[in-house]
Amino acid sequence: MTTKLKAIHPKSAEPSKPKVIIYGKPGVGKTFTALDFPDVYYIDSENGASRSHYTDKLDKAGGVYLGTEQGSQDFNEIIEQVKALATEKHSYKTLVIDSITKLFNIEIANEMERLGDKDAFGASKKPAVQKTRKLLNWLDRLDMNVILIAHEKPLWANDKQIGVTYDAWEKLEYELDLCLNIIKQGDSRKAFIKKSRLTEFPDGSNFEWSYTEFANKYGKAVIEKQGENLELATEEQIKTIKELLEKWKAPEGQVDKWFAAAKCESWSDMDKAKIEAIINYINKQLKGE
Repeated sequence: MTTKLKAIHPKSAEPSKPKVIIYGKPGVGKTFTALDFPDVYYIDSENGASRSHYTDKLDKAGGVYLGTEQGSQDFNEIIEQVKALATEKHSYKTLVIDSITKLFNIEIANEMERLGDKDAFGASKKPAVQKTRKLLNWLDRLDMNVILIAHEKPLWANDKQIGVTYDAWEKLEYELDLCLNIIKQGDSRKAFIKKSRLTEFPDGSNFEWSYTEFANKYGKAVIEKQGENLELATEEQIKTIKELLEKWKAPEGQVDKWFAAAKCESWSDMDKAKIEAIINYINKQLKGE
């Protein structure tokens, strides 16, 4: 008997690489510790890590640097860089974006300037949010450790400051595995867990902010494992599916549902295996199966 059920035994699921946002005051060690992660692809939108003590550490660890001259303040370029990391063969294991705050706020400022006096009801934030969502889709598909570094800002409720939070899209923490507030205490740095999907990092707890401690808690073997690149749809597959959709009348919204499930916006950005499954499905529909 054939079945359409696709679930696998839970122990067969491969553990994924961590996707983390960290925030804190300047000088608490956010960037310096992030550079201890293995084989870092470092995107410096702040242009603040070009000094020798950062670049020497990055070079020694086998990392590379992308600064403003290479487009680190262009949100679209960063998305393209993540797409390239996801789909091209390379040796990097960790992506650090420092900072997501700068990218987000530059996008808002650009839209505010474009709208002028027509900016109202948060309209200037819309492109920044849209691009953050697109970035998150690619980060989710990226088989690398990801650390998004953010500025710290006050958290308000009923006109009173009740704490601090990260300065970026407010829903960002819900899309990632961990949200950490980095605080300096004497000579040590502590990571306070503000939001977590991981049992190893319970909400409200804290740990020493160091690569060694993080890797021990998450799983060093997972973090240091070489990732696999995505295989995107071939030109032949794209041509085939377009031809099939001219023959088969898809239910309203079906194509958008496929794109949403695959975390992409076009056939060219879809995984090779996923588009092949859709092609097979449409062929069966055409045959009345």
